[in-house]
Amino acid sequence: QVQLVESGGGLVQPGGSLRLSCAASGILFEIFGMAWYRQAPGKQRELVAEINRGGSTNYAEPLKGRFTISRDNAKNTMYLQMNSLKPEDTAVYYCNAVNNGPLRRIEYWGQGTQVTVSS
Repeated sequence: QVQLVESGGGLVQPGGSLRLSCAASGILFEIFGMAWYRQAPGKQRELVAEINRGGSTNYAEPLKGRFTISRDNAKNTMYLQMNSLKPEDTAVYYCNAVNNGPLRRIEYWGQGTQVTVSS
C-alpha cells in the first residue's frame, strides 16, 4: 500500500520557519519525482517546489530564496524548509510523487499538512 505522510505543519508567527517532511512507503522512492503543492482556502492548488530523481530542483518564482526542497532517498523522505514565512503562505501543503513510466503516468498524493502563519 502506497502512503505519503506529511508532517511538520503547524502555527507559526510571521517571519518564522517550519520544516515539512513527507515520508513515503510502498513505492520505489528513488525513481519518483517529488513535489510540494499547497492550497489556500478558496484558491486552486499550486506548485510550491519540485525535485526530480537526480536532485534538480524547481521553485515557484515568488518562493525562491525562502523555501528549500530536498530529498533523502535512503530515508524515503522529502523535505521542505520554509523560512521567513508570511501570512500568505498559510495553506494546506501536499506531498506529490510522480513517475512517468514508458506505459503510464503514476502519481500519488499525501493527505496534506496545515501550515498557518499568524501572529
